[in-house]
Amino acid sequence: MTASVNGIPLTPYSTLINGKGRYTGSPANTSLAVINVKSGARYRFRIISMSCDPNFTFSIDQHNMTIIEADGENTTPLVVDELQIFAGQRYSVVITANQPVGNYWIRANPDARGFPGFDGGRNSAIFRYIGASEIDPSTSSTVTHPMKESNLHALENPAAPGLPYVGGADVVLLLNMSVDFNAVPFPVFLLNNVSYVPPNVPALLQILSGAQTAQDLLPHGSYYKLPRNKVVELTIPGTSFDLGGPVSLPSP
Repeated sequence: MTASVNGIPLTPYSTLINGKGRYTGSPANTSLAVINVKSGARYRFRIISMSCDPNFTFSIDQHNMTIIEADGENTTPLVVDELQIFAGQRYSVVITANQPVGNYWIRANPDARGFPGFDGGRNSAIFRYIGASEIDPSTSSTVTHPMKESNLHALENPAAPGLPYVGGADVVLLLNMSVDFNAVPFPVFLLNNVSYVPPNVPALLQILSGAQTAQDLLPHGSYYKLPRNKVVELTIPGTSFDLGGPVSLPSP
């Protein structure tokens, strides 16, 4: 990996799948992750993005995937042949090994913040049928029905609290996301015009030392007070640029 001259996040040379991957100029015998499957069998795959920055477009050549779960929530089965996964996201898919015995590329192509491309087996793993030769695949990718998140629906009603309209919660918070491109040495993200700077004393120790309210905690403007047993609605407007990525919330 290498850092750019202006301190922008590191650019990876390779995507690792189950800890293995190739990079430009890597030895020809650099191993890739191999998923062995039996012809005719069905498999549940857990796809987890451990990325810090890029998102990935995931597919297995000539095989459909039926999405049945996303981020711990069961979904109505959705058949796709490609899905996009962002940092920290998880999907469960069911794949049927229903193609001729052979080797097929598993592809996890990063966006431009990574190092996209498949030359020499980069950003790839191998989907290998039992009985196939232990060689690299020669398959190609043909995508006809990629995942659209608008087609992904919960299997069970999540029974979200609050009233079913905008503003129907006990507490309504607006979180405006932006970027200060003039910050030095490199741009920083802002939430309600505040950039989070890690304090010298962690928040828990600040509380143990006498901080009584969210406003007392450092850095100022980065903490929000939430009442107990109340429904909170977060409104996060889209920004004018696309970096791609989920918003993660802590579990209670």
